[in-house]
Amino acid sequence: MINIVIYEPEIPPNTGNIIRLCANTGVLLHLIRPLGFSLDNSRLKRAGLDYHELAHISVHDSFTKFITETNIKRIFACSTKGKMCYADAKFKIGDALLFGHETRGLPLSILNQFTPDNVLRIPMRPNSRSLNLSNSVAIVLYEALRQIGFDNMVT
Repeated sequence: MINIVIYEPEIPPNTGNIIRLCANTGVLLHLIRPLGFSLDNSRLKRAGLDYHELAHISVHDSFTKFITETNIKRIFACSTKGKMCYADAKFKIGDALLFGHETRGLPLSILNQFTPDNVLRIPMRPNSRSLNLSNSVAIVLYEALRQIGFDNMVT
């Protein structure tokens, strides 16, 4: 199983879309506080539809607590500052994909904890700033799932 980790998400509809994605793919979702919304926010629920109950969601008080509270061995940070294309990574069951908040991405204090091979980038045109968070999660997650054979999914 793959883990999706969202560092300090800010926009309820993005997180709602990610909840729906995680429910439909069977991956675990980890949210790292502070959250820019309440988990009972109506916009979050509307975006996640009725999938909220089907998703496995854990909330952690900090990135450090996420590390200590989980048994995840490998984490790939996803950032526009990455040098390695996400499609060149070799994913394994149990990996985590870490994404930053919508307006600022992952802070350098987090990114600096990773080797260059563990900071992934989604290719974009020159002078593009970033993609939507939920779209980015879907792109990288489906590549990871493809590599592990769509484990426990109907193809």
